[in-house]
Amino acid sequence: MIDSVVNNFESPATGGKRFKLSEHTGKIVVLYFYPKDSTPGCTTEAMQFRDLHHEFVKAGCVIAGVSRDSLRSHENFKTKQELPFELLSDTEEHLCNQFSVIKEKKLYGKPVRGIERSTFVIDRDGTLKREWRGVKAPGHAQEVLDYVKTL
Repeated sequence: MIDSVVNNFESPATGGKRFKLSEHTGKIVVLYFYPKDSTPGCTTEAMQFRDLHHEFVKAGCVIAGVSRDSLRSHENFKTKQELPFELLSDTEEHLCNQFSVIKEKKLYGKPVRGIERSTFVIDRDGTLKREWRGVKAPGHAQEVLDYVKTL
């Protein structure tokens, strides 16, 4: 999948918007998938992307967070954490399937289907340049920023 063109997609986003990949040609798109709004790891990750947001913008990036949560949940999470980027609602799992991030996981010893925390960097021409899977939230946003500065 690396170095292949990402198929255009469109998804409902916070702020009453629709996020279309094709509208971001010419910018680097950082798409990060996370399991659930307002959980400890997801909050840590969102806050780190928030705190580095100005650096991502300087590097020519657009950030979007993606989970299966509803837009209402996303709006509350975005407001509470003062996130300066949009969150995409993928309740039908279209983006999750496109990027193959749904995995069998264990929750209290029981198998559940869920999003494997993953991040994808799409370059200015719409080509997937890098992916991280099974991400640990602490320090991840800085690692992504360090990478996009090389593009």
